Amino acid sequence: MIDGLESVMLYVDNQEQSVAFWTKDLGFVIKAEDFIFDDYKSVEVAPSLDSETSIVIFDKAFIREAGHEVNLETPSLMFRAGDLDALYADLNNKGIRCGDIVNTPDGRVFNFSDDEENYFAVKEVR
Repeated sequence: MIDGLESVMLYVDNQEQSVAFWTKDLGFVIKAEDFIFDDYKSVEVAPSLDSETSIVIFDKAFIREAGHEVNLETPSLMFRAGDLDALYADLNNKGIRCGDIVNTPDGRVFNFSDDEENYFAVKEVR
């Protein structure tokens, strides 16, 4: 039986830039950095150290070189936020590209992109 979701693997072209985006721009923390092979490493980030789920960032070059048969496309991630308007304003003030806030049957959402133009969504949770 599956008990939950541990982490999401995110494969990027520029790992250093991606880690900076998640930590400096979005305020995530680095939970772990593990050297895997030569100069390649994985970097685990999350909203806080005690977050149940994290994002593990890998360099696509390593994944290709290692011959792992995985999909290198960006996963579709939906985050949640209690104060969607404040988060939206904060990301816009930091120059992060954000879509409009839209109303859906499940609540208000907007999307944002990282420096590699991967898009992610945020849903308001009250």
